[in-house]
Amino acid sequence: MNIPFEHSVLDSALERMDIADIAQATIRQSGDIARLMEQATGTEFIHLEMGVPGLPPEKVGVEAECEALHRGVASQYPNMYGIEPLKEEASRFIRAFLDIEVSPRGCIPTVGSMQGSFTLFQLCSQLDPKRNTILFIDPGFPVQRSQTRILGIPSVSFDIYDYRAEKLGPKLESFLREGNIAAIVYSNPNNPAWICLTEEELRTVGELATKYDAVVIEDLAYLCMDFRKPLGHPFQAPFQATVARYTKNYILMLSASKIFSYAGQRIAIAAISDGLFHREYPELRRRYGIARLGDAYVLTFLYAASSGTSHSAQHALAAMFRAAADGRLNFVEETSEYARRAHLTKEAFTRHGFRIVYDHDLGEPVSDGFFYTIGYGSMSSAELLSELLLYGVCAISLTSTGSQQPGIRVCISQMNRPDQFEELDRRLALFERDHR
Repeated sequence: MNIPFEHSVLDSALERMDIADIAQATIRQSGDIARLMEQATGTEFIHLEMGVPGLPPEKVGVEAECEALHRGVASQYPNMYGIEPLKEEASRFIRAFLDIEVSPRGCIPTVGSMQGSFTLFQLCSQLDPKRNTILFIDPGFPVQRSQTRILGIPSVSFDIYDYRAEKLGPKLESFLREGNIAAIVYSNPNNPAWICLTEEELRTVGELATKYDAVVIEDLAYLCMDFRKPLGHPFQAPFQATVARYTKNYILMLSASKIFSYAGQRIAIAAISDGLFHREYPELRRRYGIARLGDAYVLTFLYAASSGTSHSAQHALAAMFRAAADGRLNFVEETSEYARRAHLTKEAFTRHGFRIVYDHDLGEPVSDGFFYTIGYGSMSSAELLSELLLYGVCAISLTSTGSQQPGIRVCISQMNRPDQFEELDRRLALFERDHR
């Protein structure tokens, strides 16, 4: 394999895809750049760009979905609010692993958390004419930023890198006091940095959300994946940290994609707090004739977006939630495989002169997990991403996540074979040789 490749191979791929700034390339675009280069060079790339599950789907979900299909649910539209078994099991699952109460009525299925965030951004930006702006606590999932751009919804953000602990409140309040923030969005654990907001930090977020009447959209795509803690034992402490303990103004997004490796069926839950679900907004009544937030969300936004969520997949998620809360499915033990892969690849990167960008969590080393962040010397995000592509390593730029730090996001889920770890080490050694 002729590594590094000629720069013309990368230039050709960028030209074919009409990408002017590689630092702003989306996750899918980054993957397509690598695939074009694979075709041109005949060399398999190390794919670290896309967060696809690297584990088999949970068997209990597959069996439940197949059984539902055999019963004929494919011919029936599901209830817009979700099937009752899923709503009951979602509420119980949240109680088991977060130790909070969300009534079954507020547990609404969505076509993955992607549809959840897309429609929730629309909803929140229309609750109050004075509040139409989404505040992202960055770095974050790049596609959510794209969603606000597509919808024409204003957004603002700040990089949490320098605003942890007691610094978080003043920074957050500097945005909220402007009076235009409709919703606050973040993931916990964080995509891409894998930092985990503490209960005290979440208390700060929740109390300020209440004070300034903003909705908190908490993305729990990687629920209980802070593998430094013994999480994941149903109805036993410690529980997943959540803002839901500190405000009524919350909506939780729980997706089957990563915690149950069920990404292909596009199934998730938007869990709306009881107080927020029943709250009435005059602006919603004026626009849609439905004042209650939860009902407007389901009967207006979700109905227009997809007329419901896959009927059979709802049965699958209900079964997985039930098995997890019963203690029959230890999803945390299974997903801990990602921590092993992260540890091995981090060791390879750091041994060859790279550094972890978001390296500490309030004085503690950041957890090993699904994602982490890498920098090299004084290279910008675009420079590092471009150079690694010439060595057959694909990732995404931290710039695309809203981060102000130079570097890339690494996802280890596609590192499924032992030889991939050996090949990554070899290519990073070549990179180090050429960039000393």
